[in-house]
Amino acid sequence: MRMDGQEESSNVEDVRGMGGGGFGFGGRSVGVGTLVVALVAGWIFGINPLTLLGLAGDVAPQQQSVPEGKAPPADDPQARFVSQVLRSTEVVWTDVFGSAGRSYQPPKLVLFRGSWPTACGQGQAAMGPFYCPNDEKVYLDLGFFDVMRSRLGAPGEFAQAYVIAHEVGHHVQDQLGVMAKVEAARQRSSETQANAISVRVELQADCLAGVWAKRSQQEQGWRLEAGDIETALNAAAQIGDDTLQRKSRGMVVPETFTHGTSAQRVTWFKRGFEGGSVDQCNTFDRPA
Repeated sequence: MRMDGQEESSNVEDVRGMGGGGFGFGGRSVGVGTLVVALVAGWIFGINPLTLLGLAGDVAPQQQSVPEGKAPPADDPQARFVSQVLRSTEVVWTDVFGSAGRSYQPPKLVLFRGSWPTACGQGQAAMGPFYCPNDEKVYLDLGFFDVMRSRLGAPGEFAQAYVIAHEVGHHVQDQLGVMAKVEAARQRSSETQANAISVRVELQADCLAGVWAKRSQQEQGWRLEAGDIETALNAAAQIGDDTLQRKSRGMVVPETFTHGTSAQRVTWFKRGFEGGSVDQCNTFDRPA
C-alpha cells in the first residue's frame, strides 16, 4: 500500500504518554494479564467492547474532564500513516454523504497507550481498536498492529488500514442513525438475538471498509500493491468468530457470534470493495 504524499488528517489526537487512569469498570475490573490473544481478538472492531465483556451495564458515560491530546509528532511514521488513512476516509465519506444531500462530520481518532478514559468507559489496549458512539471517537493503541502481525497472522499496512476503515465504518453507521436503531433493537431482544444483530452491524462495517478502499484509491490516487487486498481479506478471516473460537475453545458456538464468521467477513468486505457503493452494504435486509 503506497500513500506517499497523501494528506494527513487534523483529527488525530495523540495522548500517548499522558496519564490515562486505571483499569476499573464500575464495580468490576478486568486484569489485562488474564486475557489470551484469541479472546482479545474477539473484541476487535466492536461497537462497545464493554458489552462483550459483560460490563456495559456497569459503566456510565464518563463525567470527568478528559484532557485533549496534541497532534502526533511529524517524525512518527506509524502515526503519519494512521493520519493519512483517516484523512482518506474523511474525503470518501464527505463525498458520499454530500452526494446524498447530507453532511458528514468526521470522527476524532485518539492514539493512546495502555489505558485511556472514554465516554464509553475506561478504554484499554487489550480491547483492540474500538469506536465509542458517545463521544464519536475511534480509539487505537498502535501496539495492536504488532499483535496483528506477530500473533494474529495478519501483517501488512493495508490490513492496518482496514482496521481503521472498519472503525470509521461504525462512525458512518452512527451518522446514519443505524447505531441508535440497533441499540434499541438489542435492548428488546434475547441474548442470542442481540448477538445476531451485532453480527449484522459488524459485517456492514466490513462492507463499508470495502467501499472506502475502492473509492479512496480511485479518487485519491494512492496505490494498492500486489497482495494488499489479500492482507485485508486475511485480517478479516483471522478475526472471524468461528476462527477465534476454534483457536481458543477448540469448538464453535454460533449463537454466541458477535462479529460473523471468517467467510462472512471476507464476503462483505469484498462486496463493498467490488461494488464501491453503500447500497451494497445492507446487511439488515439479508436472510439470517
